[in-house]
Amino acid sequence: MAKLILAKTAGFCFGVDRAVKLVDNLIDKGIKTVMLGPVIHNPDVIEDFKSRGVCIVNSISEVESDTTLVLRAHGVEKSTMETLEEDGIKHTDSTCPYVKKIHKIVKESPKNTVLIICGNPKHPEVMGIRSYALSDSFVVENELELEKLLKNNHNFEGKFVILVAQTTFSTKEWEKSAKKAKLLCTNIKIFDTICSATEERQKEAYLLSLKCDAMIIIGGKQSSNTAKLAEVCRENAKTFLVENSRELMKYDFRGFDLIGISAGASTPAGIIKEVLETMSEIVNENAEAISEEKEIETTEAVIEQEAEAAKVDGAEAAEVEVEVTEAKAEVAKAEAEAPKAKAEEAEEVAKDDETADDDEHYDYEAALEESLSNYGSEKLVVGTVISITPTEIQVDIGRKQTGYIPYDEYSSDPNADPNKELKPGDTLDLIIMKTNDLEGTVMLSKRICDAAKVWDDIVAAEQSGESLEGTVCDIIRGGLLVRTKGVRIFIPASLSGVSRDGNLEELLNTTVNFRIIEVNKQRKRAVGSIRAALRETRKEAEKAFWSKAEEGQVIKGTVKSLTSYGAFVDIGGVDGMIHISELSWKRIKHPSEVVNAGDTVEVYIKKLDFENKKISLGYKKTEDNPWEILKKDYPVDSVVDVKIVGLTTFGAFAQIIPGIDGLIHISQIANRRIAKTSDALAVGDCVTAKITDINFEKKRVSLSVRALLPPDVEPDYELEVKTVDNVTFNADDASIQTPADSQTPASDAAPSEDGIVLAKTPDEITSEVEGSDENSANGTDTAVSDGLSEGENKHENELPEETQVTE
Repeated sequence: MAKLILAKTAGFCFGVDRAVKLVDNLIDKGIKTVMLGPVIHNPDVIEDFKSRGVCIVNSISEVESDTTLVLRAHGVEKSTMETLEEDGIKHTDSTCPYVKKIHKIVKESPKNTVLIICGNPKHPEVMGIRSYALSDSFVVENELELEKLLKNNHNFEGKFVILVAQTTFSTKEWEKSAKKAKLLCTNIKIFDTICSATEERQKEAYLLSLKCDAMIIIGGKQSSNTAKLAEVCRENAKTFLVENSRELMKYDFRGFDLIGISAGASTPAGIIKEVLETMSEIVNENAEAISEEKEIETTEAVIEQEAEAAKVDGAEAAEVEVEVTEAKAEVAKAEAEAPKAKAEEAEEVAKDDETADDDEHYDYEAALEESLSNYGSEKLVVGTVISITPTEIQVDIGRKQTGYIPYDEYSSDPNADPNKELKPGDTLDLIIMKTNDLEGTVMLSKRICDAAKVWDDIVAAEQSGESLEGTVCDIIRGGLLVRTKGVRIFIPASLSGVSRDGNLEELLNTTVNFRIIEVNKQRKRAVGSIRAALRETRKEAEKAFWSKAEEGQVIKGTVKSLTSYGAFVDIGGVDGMIHISELSWKRIKHPSEVVNAGDTVEVYIKKLDFENKKISLGYKKTEDNPWEILKKDYPVDSVVDVKIVGLTTFGAFAQIIPGIDGLIHISQIANRRIAKTSDALAVGDCVTAKITDINFEKKRVSLSVRALLPPDVEPDYELEVKTVDNVTFNADDASIQTPADSQTPASDAAPSEDGIVLAKTPDEITSEVEGSDENSANGTDTAVSDGLSEGENKHENELPEETQVTE
């Protein structure tokens, strides 16, 4: 007999319970109450409120002055709240605190913030959240819509973007959407606003569906959280969505050994209790029906055989007819006594179920025996395909009843097409699921029969450690499903062989090898591990690698994952790391600027640590070294077009080629004196310069724009010049020249690598001349000092603050 398991989190959540109690209190106090739309999405609860005098209005204008308006738990739009306040309408707000929190996040965001909501655009909650947006707002229902929005809308650039979720949004879809948003938008802030009760409820239902044959979800058809709950369970088990116990009658629950039950956040405890009671009755009736069918079928078959075998005349035939009548009377008597016996048995089972509150007290061996007995040898038949219709396959099983296989029972592979795989005359191994004597039909299953054949192989594979081969048929929460010979095996994400940063979707529809690591014989479910199957393969590959690996060896590999400090590469069963400094000759902030997970790259072994089994890889090539390119193509005195990339007080840095910047000293920017670098250049300017010096050891390049310019034009006015002992002062350019300067070679006059010698003021020059006079051996006339002082005083207001000296 089937067993029922009720989820612990089934029923009202905090927000719904709060809203329902609020309305109940108003009714109990005798206050005339109306609702602006259904306060929660549950038709039975709303009908109960209506029967107690609560009305539903569609607009504020319908609210009478002597009534109190209740705002729904999903919240209302901003304009509605403003109207209520302005008109002074009595109202009570039952908006869920989680929804209020989202309203606050949106309201307190900057004015130019772009709002993106993950949810149903037509849901009242989403419409309410969107009304509080201060700027542009968008609604997406899944990861693909979000990706399309972020890629195609360039208006987000330079704006602040926030991402929120409807409180009942799918947690699985939210995780994928949030991850995609982080990759595509750097200026986005993500708020996880899914209700914690919703997340916990979905997680429990998902785990329950993994071990159950069928799931019943109770809740309103219009409820978002109920719909998400059913969607989560459908990944693992046959799922039925019902609003109340009455809807259970239209479904057939035979063939399910373990049935899980959960309910949406808007489902009251009373409805859950009714469903449990009704399901208990259905389970008991099914157990009785199965037993009775077996007894009646066996008895009638014996009677028919006896009647057909009798070769008698009229008298003998009459005698046989009497025997048949007596036999049928015995069957009728047995049928009458059966319900009493079954009721006693059901009562005993119910007592056992009360003591077995969880799986720890459940007798798995007994249940397994019962499960196997349901599909005994008398249930196994061979059918011949007669015809194929759009909904079922009709087969001949050698009985009076017409056999049919619903498409759902043909194969566990959703892509299987009976029209292409079958033709009239084909024979199939089948299991009888249900017999309808009134209609003369037998429902059969090929899917269960196929699974039963494979199950022995699954159990044997767990014991032997043998690897199996299968196809990844679906990606679900927490892992993936692999189909092998018609049976689905669950493989957790941690055992899939894909790294945390990897994408499980890449395995979809691929063939993989895996090992069975756990078998639940009671539920006929198994857990596999791709990583376990790969472990031995990798060990062999690793052993072979270290036996022949050498530093400098060039090898191809696949990028497995990225970190902030480098990239991990699979080089044939062994992982090596390319440090971020080895990825590019230019400075990068993250490895993703050069490579991505899944890329095939050519690397070389830079260093081998045999003791710790670590491999350092190199990626950037010597021929791509920008300094090698500079040495080859850009010698000293080359004229190049450069781009200004930075400004300083002493000059400008310009990019010669990617990865190499040169310095244009402030004295080499123009053929005239400039006070600041920014007076002549700006970041982004492109100029032509001459390479005047390259220091490969210190990785420095000196550039000059001035070297390519004509000398400064002489002024058209007469300058006052003062000469003192062959030292000339020029008030226009404040240069100081001596006869020795004219003999200085051009190469010596070039600026040193550290720049031009700091300028000397007239005071410093005077001081040097006076010091020279004092130390002179022949007593040089002090007229030089006097004359210099005189010249200094004479041009004091004409000399610039800074003067350059060319040595």
